[in-house]
Amino acid sequence: MPDPAQYILSIDNGTQSVRALLFDLDGNLAAKAQVHLQAYFSAHPGWAEHDAEGYWRAVCEACQRLWAVTDIPRSAVKGVAVTTQRGTVVNLDKDGKPLRPAITWLDQRRTDRVPPLSPWWRAAFKLARVDSTIEFFRREAEINWIAAEQPDIWARTDKFLLLSGFLNYRLCERFVDSIGSQVAYLPFDYKRHRWAGARDWKWQALAIEPRMLPELVAPGTVIGAITAAAAAATGIPQGTPLVAAAADKACEVIGAGATEPHIGCLSYGTTATVNTTTKKYVEVTPFIPPYPAAIPGAYSTEVQIFRGYWMVNWFKEQFGHLEQAAAQRHGGSPEELFDGLVEDVPPGSMGLMLQPYWSPGIRVPGPEAKGAMIGFGDVHTRAHMYRAILEGLAYALREGMERIEKRSGVKVTELRVAGGGSQSDAAMQLTADIFGLPAARAHVYETSGLGAAIAVAAGLGLHRDFASATRAMTRPGRVFQPIPANQAIYERLYRRVYLKMYQRLQPMYAEIADITGYPERL
Repeated sequence: MPDPAQYILSIDNGTQSVRALLFDLDGNLAAKAQVHLQAYFSAHPGWAEHDAEGYWRAVCEACQRLWAVTDIPRSAVKGVAVTTQRGTVVNLDKDGKPLRPAITWLDQRRTDRVPPLSPWWRAAFKLARVDSTIEFFRREAEINWIAAEQPDIWARTDKFLLLSGFLNYRLCERFVDSIGSQVAYLPFDYKRHRWAGARDWKWQALAIEPRMLPELVAPGTVIGAITAAAAAATGIPQGTPLVAAAADKACEVIGAGATEPHIGCLSYGTTATVNTTTKKYVEVTPFIPPYPAAIPGAYSTEVQIFRGYWMVNWFKEQFGHLEQAAAQRHGGSPEELFDGLVEDVPPGSMGLMLQPYWSPGIRVPGPEAKGAMIGFGDVHTRAHMYRAILEGLAYALREGMERIEKRSGVKVTELRVAGGGSQSDAAMQLTADIFGLPAARAHVYETSGLGAAIAVAAGLGLHRDFASATRAMTRPGRVFQPIPANQAIYERLYRRVYLKMYQRLQPMYAEIADITGYPERL
């Protein structure tokens, strides 16, 4: 039996807040403190930056608040792990100080001034019909933008880190990061889970040198110990082991218990995703690699809907003024009141269909993609629009799941749902109906933090290994079963309408981009 006096501290640095979370060895959330982050700032349209030191200050404040709200002694904390938003980068000088604000994953800047590729690589990419994808990678890479537009800062950059690597450094004063956190425009070998080899094309495509990158270790590896300075700032006892976890989405998948390829994990967060975990390297979209999982040696096959449950916030800001006002008067959140809107509308939203490409993709959908809502009639209200948003996201994720199944050869038979949207009973029920599968809500809301805690438990031997730690610390919460009548309606709408929408609209999206210049075309 696990020792009841043993706890694990997870530090979850998301986009909107930092949470300090204490878990016991049964996966129960014992204590929590949250510090909301200031919104990103934009010095220019499309930019999204954040004060790097501000992230560290929020981590320190969250930890200090945690000790103030719990009677659990700090000595009971056996290990710490960090999980963070993906793709946010920090430049450090030779003294470990940030040289500029962090560029967050939401940033949309790009540059045309990129390092040259050899003629051999250019010919190979053109032959493989991925030249536009490679060009997108080079133009979007923050490394190339900083090198081209801020060469003085790039010249002074000693280390280029993801946010996870930056926080690890502040906690243990070592430049070490988890393999499971490497989701960004970096020279990373996604198949072998290491920095790219010397002859890899990424070293030509990116203006970076190997010395500027941190050491990489597998999830569950002890990467250092909390230093005296970090202990003074956070209240975490000096010498506490710091263990490598993974990025927030990867941790969310194992925190929801989706560790086998037949279990699909839906993340209803700012970016909505469908993931499966597999030991097999599978490119769901050709030449788009799977991300490293939070389990050593495993891959996370992922399809993203970039604006996902951000669309709920978009709806709230544009059409949810009544619910916002009611929530202020009576307490609670507008999102809770939106469930009432969904319940007032029949499945299928009386023919209103949404394609949720509010942000374009790279290959599927392509960079020309835009969002669409079709089927309007005089019967439709904002309630129909809201239900159509939830249905459209579920359709898109089902399409992604079916691509994963086709490429992997493994049928998904169970769903685990995490993220903020999973707290909506209406969203959970229509998910079960659209997928035609039982949809289980994770047993705790803080699944990313729980996934990080699993890495600590496995790495420190508090549980035997990742498999046993996941079995002991995760379990399904409420399970929503498909309603046959609803499932039948959704099946016809999905097959006969949704799957045809992008193909039919894609030429018009390209014309719109050509005429208006938005979204910018490669």
